[in-house]
Amino acid sequence: MAQKAVRMNEEITGRTRVEMVMATIRQRIAGRSLTPGARLPSVRGLAASMKLSTSTVVDAYERLVAEGAIVSRPGSGFYVANQAAPFALTEAGPKLDRAVDPFWISRQSLEADEADLKPGCGWLPPSWLPGEGMRRALRTLARAEGKALADYGSPLGLPPLRQLISRRMGERGIEASPDQILLAESGTQAIDLLCRFLLEPGDTVLVDDPCYFNFHALLRAHRAKIVGVPYTPSGPDLELFAQTLAEHRPRLYITNSAIHNPTGATLSPVTAHRVLKFAEQFDLTIIEDDIFADFEYVAAPRLAAFDGLERVIHIGSFSKTLSASARCGFIATRPEWIEGLTDLKIATSFGGGRMAAELVLNVLSDGGYRKHMEMLRQRLARAINEVSARLKGLGIKPWLEPQAGMFLWCRLPDGIDAADVARAALEKRIVLAPGNAFSLSQSATNFMRFNVSQTLDERVFAVLADVLGKTAR
Repeated sequence: MAQKAVRMNEEITGRTRVEMVMATIRQRIAGRSLTPGARLPSVRGLAASMKLSTSTVVDAYERLVAEGAIVSRPGSGFYVANQAAPFALTEAGPKLDRAVDPFWISRQSLEADEADLKPGCGWLPPSWLPGEGMRRALRTLARAEGKALADYGSPLGLPPLRQLISRRMGERGIEASPDQILLAESGTQAIDLLCRFLLEPGDTVLVDDPCYFNFHALLRAHRAKIVGVPYTPSGPDLELFAQTLAEHRPRLYITNSAIHNPTGATLSPVTAHRVLKFAEQFDLTIIEDDIFADFEYVAAPRLAAFDGLERVIHIGSFSKTLSASARCGFIATRPEWIEGLTDLKIATSFGGGRMAAELVLNVLSDGGYRKHMEMLRQRLARAINEVSARLKGLGIKPWLEPQAGMFLWCRLPDGIDAADVARAALEKRIVLAPGNAFSLSQSATNFMRFNVSQTLDERVFAVLADVLGKTAR
């Protein structure tokens, strides 16, 4: 057994070294230090410079030949293929001239290289997710009958998963039968379907200020008029909320109740009741985005629980706690709206993503998921304390100390523009989230959102200290 383990480790190490050589050559080609037709370093020369065996370099070169990235000329060596891969900004360097708008953070985070740090992104590192649970679920799914792997899912969504979601919602005081739940490909698709169903171009939609930046982008795609209301540590500013409803008569209000993005605030019961009273008075429909529910220690008030899904539509997804690759979300709403939403889902995506739904069902049904979430909540709590203390040492002050979740909404030192800091940090391969990307009124110039799970690397604080010092001067 010991000899077998040694052989396996040698094989893994060998593969890793080959991949390292391949990545080095790809990066040189992408960065144009090796142009089409250029001769690659000799096998012996590259092996010596990288302190590797010649067989490792030969293996890497042969794989690159198979990919079409390079060509072999017997007796001459290896050369970059004439049809080289197109120039890749993500490999050669970050794009710094893009406007810091709602798409800026998403594009920089999603296009970032593996070596880049992403304190501004909205998801957990892969090592913080239930990888082993996902692997078990994938093995179970691999043994499933053929239709689970090949057929379209029903438009309403996998019945056992809808039943499980119904029970999970019940734990938070929200009563919804499985027939009131429609599965979507993600939380974003859930909002997109609801906007298609409820809005006409030019309709007014109310959002928190600040709020999740993709709400802005999605609503603009639907040609909605967007108005904002300031958000406080206990929910929207009630006086301004009422004034905005009276003045603009919005059709929808989109918000997070439990763990607010980006502030980390929690809706208070008093504010929740007042918001619902105003919604009734002004005929307002509320979309309650609850994708961070499983990060809570204690369930916060839900508008859908107080309202009974009359004026409130409750949505969620599993991208933040399971995997962003297994896209699956849901909509819970009044029964008479389900059929129309199902028709829209058929029109825009046909059948449901059955494989992703089966995978999510398997993980959530596994007893290991709850244990994982208990450990994850503790890990996030420690990270919040650590990152908060380190940021305070740099003069960056959290707006509040959140009860749960992954976000810290922070004020930079006076006179510092968060967009300037973000651009300077991007030159150092660190992606930050400047405040005005979240603010409709552009009143968060010196605020920034930090994802504590992605902010623990010492390089983040070193770069912040350097950039803040230069920006202050």
